[in-house]
Formats: sequence, C-alpha cells, structure tokens
Amino acid sequence: MATVTLKTTSGTDAGNLELDAETFDVQPNVPLMHQVVTAQLAARRSGTQSTKTRAEVRGGGKKPFKQKGTGNARQGSIRAPHYSGGGVALGPKPRKYDQKTPKKMIRAALRSALSDRAADGKVVVVDDWGFDVPKTKAARAALGALGIDGKVLVVVDGNDVNTIKSFLNLPEVQLIERGELNAYDVLCNDYVVFSKNTLPGQKPAGETA
Repeated sequence: MATVTLKTTSGTDAGNLELDAETFDVQPNVPLMHQVVTAQLAARRSGTQSTKTRAEVRGGGKKPFKQKGTGNARQGSIRAPHYSGGGVALGPKPRKYDQKTPKKMIRAALRSALSDRAADGKVVVVDDWGFDVPKTKAARAALGALGIDGKVLVVVDGNDVNTIKSFLNLPEVQLIERGELNAYDVLCNDYVVFSKNTLPGQKPAGETA
C-alpha cells in the first residue's frame, strides 16, 4: 500500500499516511485516460458554428447571364459556392460533440491519473491549511515550504472559504472541489495537493460510519 508523508503548511512532517490503494496504487491505463480526456474536451465544445448553404443565402434566384453565346462557362446562380458571397459547400452546422463515456471508465481514468502522480511523488497531503483569514501571501508561502513549484492542483472543500480565497489569485494554482476531481485536471498539473479532509479514500471531518 502506498504511503505519503503528511505535511504541515510550514513544511514539517506530521507523520505518515496510508493512501487508498484502489485510488493511488493501480497500474495507469494510458489508452483509457486518453479516451476519457478526449471525451471530456469534446463535451466542452459548444457546437454552435454554422454556415449557410447555397439554398440559404439570399439572392441569386436569377440566372446571371444566358446559357449560350457569351463565351463564359454556364452559370445558374451567383450564390453557388464558387462565387464570392455564395453558399459554403460542406460547411459546419450546429451539432453536439458529446461522447458517451460510462461512469466506470471516468472513475478508472481518475484512479490511473492519481496513481501516475503518486508514483512520481507528485501527490502532497497537508494536515490542515488552517487559514484564519484569506491571505494570498500565506498560501504562496505554504506552497514554497512544501517544495512545490510549477502548476498545482489544490483540492479543496467547498465550505473552506478562507482556503479558496487564499489560493484564488495565484496564477499557477488551479482550485477544484473534491467531488469535481477528474483525470484531465490531474494530468494538466504537475502536483496534486490534498488536505486530509479532501483526500480520496478518507472520510471528511465530522462524517461517521
């Protein structure tokens, strides 16, 4: 079973913590992660792009010139695709890009992503952030004390307003609630930082069996 050193915001050790083996100690499935991330990005597309066909463009109902005798190629409408201002051939129309992805696959991809970060030592668990008031300077100092640099995904409790506001103005930090954790955001960041309260496999404070 994978273990991680529990840290304080000052960077000191606060003991060892066992990570949930089903979440942080599985063999990463790269094709599965790719499929789920691709589906997630596809679902973000609005799909509202639209072009007009030659039937939808106004005008062009009259034949531009007679069929024969002009020396030009015969034409039926100035709204044909090869005319400037004409319709678009095979252009995009509104559509949905959603891909059906079973929840079981989504959860498995998240486990693979977290296991990959844990294997590289990029999963950090903090005992408690303990921000009495929102303070960006304190949040930046905490990350420095933890030895974290690069892009960071901080998993927060939605009710912990002081922590959220403290990290909100740091451009290298992405905040995400525990219930919204997903493979794409894990893979887009160098480090994933949890508190004991938000660590998967751990029961939130105050929750009983």
